[in-house]
Amino acid sequence: MSVFGLSGEAAIPLVLGNLLNLYAAIGGILTLELTVKEVFIIAVMLSFSHNLLIETGVALKSGVKLWVVLSVRIGLALVAAFIINLVWPGGSEMVQYGLITANETAPVGMAAIFLAGLQKAVLGTLQLAMIVIPLMIGIQILKDLKWLNVFTGWMAPVTRGLGMNENTALVLTAGLIFGLAYGAGVLLQAVKEDGVSKKDATLAFIFLVACHAVVEDTLIFVPLGIPVFPLFIIRLCTAIALTLIVSRIWNRMELAAKRKGISYETKY
Repeated sequence: MSVFGLSGEAAIPLVLGNLLNLYAAIGGILTLELTVKEVFIIAVMLSFSHNLLIETGVALKSGVKLWVVLSVRIGLALVAAFIINLVWPGGSEMVQYGLITANETAPVGMAAIFLAGLQKAVLGTLQLAMIVIPLMIGIQILKDLKWLNVFTGWMAPVTRGLGMNENTALVLTAGLIFGLAYGAGVLLQAVKEDGVSKKDATLAFIFLVACHAVVEDTLIFVPLGIPVFPLFIIRLCTAIALTLIVSRIWNRMELAAKRKGISYETKY
């Protein structure tokens, strides 16, 4: 774990996040004494790789290969953690978890330990509720007012720039707003009904792996006392760069295959 700038106990929220979800991971983080740098690295890793069991299952149904799902998600998490640890010398101070105040002295006795843990749990839950409940209401309003179609129109030029057809615009919009599982569900429907190609489905999934649920998955890290704007920028830039790279490589491979086919037909 040291190569990623993390202590051994950081494995607890990472396991919880990957097997369950971000909320379980945040609950685990709130019980630990970590530095700002450690919490930020954990947040970046979990942004790329979390809820693997459910979200991977949905992605597989949409036609994306298992090795693509796991290698991209886990690979991004590990590479990002390594790079951040390498280039960021700061963040050595202990993190302040929002409303949770640090104890100057360690609690003594079972009752004191229990009360300190209960206080952290209650305050942590309260902070998450203050963010998540209004956020969920806002997302539901977006669904009810059918603004998703409006945002989809805005995303059409973006999909073209990323090397995808415009019929993936709805997929990217749904994933960016509502999350990877919801976006993968829309992707599954788009593959069946709108004729989204295997290439576009894979590119859309790669983009959403790096950057999905941008509002929720960014704001829920606010109670952890870390800078969330850099977290958002890292996810967005990674999604754009990775999708463009894979798209260019895929296009060159298709072009090379076509040239071979033409030369084969000409020769024989």
